[in-house]
Amino acid sequence: MSVFDDPGHFGRLWADTYDLPGGLPDPTRAVEFLAGLAGPGRVLELAIGTGRVALPLAARGITVEGVEASPEMVEKLRAKPGGEHLPVAIGDMADVPVNGPYGLAYLVFNTLFNLVQAQRQADCFRNVARVLAPRGAFVIETYVPDPADIDRDEQVQMREVTEESATIRLHRYDQAAQTFLRQTVTFSAGGVHLHPFAMRYMWPEQIDEMAGQAGFHLAERYADWERTPFGPDSTSHISVYRLG
Repeated sequence: MSVFDDPGHFGRLWADTYDLPGGLPDPTRAVEFLAGLAGPGRVLELAIGTGRVALPLAARGITVEGVEASPEMVEKLRAKPGGEHLPVAIGDMADVPVNGPYGLAYLVFNTLFNLVQAQRQADCFRNVARVLAPRGAFVIETYVPDPADIDRDEQVQMREVTEESATIRLHRYDQAAQTFLRQTVTFSAGGVHLHPFAMRYMWPEQIDEMAGQAGFHLAERYADWERTPFGPDSTSHISVYRLG
């Protein structure tokens, strides 16, 4: 199955290495930010993964639930302290296969872009709106696309070279569809190993428009979890959308 059609492809490929040191940002600031919005109600994390954000939130006494397409990721979550008790629905995050109401939902670390079809991104917003409580908040974290990368259309990067193996990473952009396919290729004595990955990127104003079509308005936007003001040179954004 193509990575463009399989919502669980990321977890199957990367579950074993997702939590390795240096692979992901420290969640402390994100947890503090989200905890400040959570209130007394239930909180929903889309693409909960191995619980990098959800478990620290739950440790604060917040009622956190999750959606995750990859059983492999959920297995890793269950093995962590507190993970065995966290309710997680296995399914596509665009479908939001849970029942509300939730006071807060969030989707962090560029994961909105893992939905590689525009309609599925729109479905995600629409279905989050369905399960949120009145005036509930939906928090999105994504990078801001760099036109310099996209204008190159194709990229090849050397990732690692040892006496035993060599790894390269290749990107192919489709500017009309706003998608890219990334292939990480490792050559070794054991053969050739492929790790494909795809995204559909969006600019903040495009996300605002999609959110508006689902009944949301932009309430706050920052450049990072420390609430640094967002500006034209910001490379990422934390956006808080509210219903109504």
